[in-house]
Amino acid sequence: MMTINSISYAIIGAKDPATWRSFGLDVLGMMEAPSGSESTVLLRCDERPFRFMVVAHKTDALLATGFEVGSQKHFVELCEALTAAGVGYEEGTAEEASERRVRGLIKLLDPAGNAIELCHGAALDYVKFVSPQGIDTFETGVNGDMGFGHAVLPAPNLKDTYRFYTDVLGFADSDYMHFQFSDEPEDEGMGLHFLHADNPRHHSLALFQGESVANCIHLMLEVTSVDEVGYCLDRALEREIPITSTLGRHSNDRMLSFYMMTPGGFPLEFGCDGLQIDWANFTPTVTELPSIWGHKWGG
Repeated sequence: MMTINSISYAIIGAKDPATWRSFGLDVLGMMEAPSGSESTVLLRCDERPFRFMVVAHKTDALLATGFEVGSQKHFVELCEALTAAGVGYEEGTAEEASERRVRGLIKLLDPAGNAIELCHGAALDYVKFVSPQGIDTFETGVNGDMGFGHAVLPAPNLKDTYRFYTDVLGFADSDYMHFQFSDEPEDEGMGLHFLHADNPRHHSLALFQGESVANCIHLMLEVTSVDEVGYCLDRALEREIPITSTLGRHSNDRMLSFYMMTPGGFPLEFGCDGLQIDWANFTPTVTELPSIWGHKWGG
């Protein structure tokens, strides 16, 4: 049974959180939310109090990814499933729940060592989203129920990590890719599983059979028009932000996007036109071509 609705938030460590304030507002077009702390920057893109929480830290990296569970009942059932599977977790404190604006949460590590949080009862504060860059809206669903976008996390032990997210947490398959980096017969390549939650987004999570010093392969934000993608690309170029992949359209989710480096040491995909799928009438795919056109990697 699928109980996770979406990817709710990302907690990001920064040696200087102000770098994310500039990047988030001036490049991404997100809106700053009050944090109550000079060392924490909150960035929002919809009705939710925040989507990115940037905290002062000794390193620039993704610290945790938060996934939203649909109800308190499902949250309890998921905790029981973790216990039955022998997976340890720590209950979040009342202070941590308050900071994340949720009714309850647990913290744990997946088999690849990625820190994740499972929460329920996420708040809506209905503060009007006003982008400093004039973006009308980000694609996050009704009351944010599709989440902020997606995350691709490192999973060198891909099989074990994949089984954890599907068998224990209840994510389901969208697509699988396998990359060969040479024509040599001994090149085993690397796999990439795309997984969906209980919302129409093609994938809320993907697992890449590789490593990342910043604990993240990339995060994704989606807007509702190609013009907003182009405007953001212009803003990034004007500020000489490294473009890690040129504009292109992915094959499996049809996202038209580009990738840029964040202050966190990992890329962020900024795109539009991602597929929204009726899962009752969908068969998972195996894709050999990552992009229909574009997405030339470098940087």
